[in-house]
Amino acid sequence: MIRRLANLPRAFRRDEDGSTTIEFVIMVPFFIGLFLSSVELGLMTLRYSYLERSLDMAVRDIRLSTGFTPSHDELVAQVCERASIIPNCESNMKLEMVTRDPRNYVSMDENTICTDRSEATQPVTRFEDGAENDLMVLRACAKVTPIFPTSMIGSALHKDDAGDYALVVMNAFVQEPR
Repeated sequence: MIRRLANLPRAFRRDEDGSTTIEFVIMVPFFIGLFLSSVELGLMTLRYSYLERSLDMAVRDIRLSTGFTPSHDELVAQVCERASIIPNCESNMKLEMVTRDPRNYVSMDENTICTDRSEATQPVTRFEDGAENDLMVLRACAKVTPIFPTSMIGSALHKDDAGDYALVVMNAFVQEPR
């Protein structure tokens, strides 16, 4: 009886049944996490690119139509029309436009004004009209919900109380003479 119990670990050590299953159980969660993170990063990059391109096109329209500066809501609608991949764009985006002196430039503060679905009231942004030859800095912040919030990248993102992360894009232009 004792001899059988002593030989049991040796028999177990020689048996290779299930060795592939152990490798599978160890490696598959890593590859699934890697796949989900790559999808999340790809979609985040695509949304950022669309937002940046649509803001560039909106700024181009402002520069070319001298004498007319659209309101905050008109500009948000114009940007969101082109950035169709951002979900609920018009309700999840805030724009901030300020005048800066090009000879004594002071950068915008680090605290980007964004929407927050967890709060009832939304913050007010600065939206200034520029005069001729003024340097205007335009910053857009769109809030987006991650597709896989528990993936490697989704969990590492800085999110607000509603679980959204911010896509922030800046653009500068000079107000054309009228």
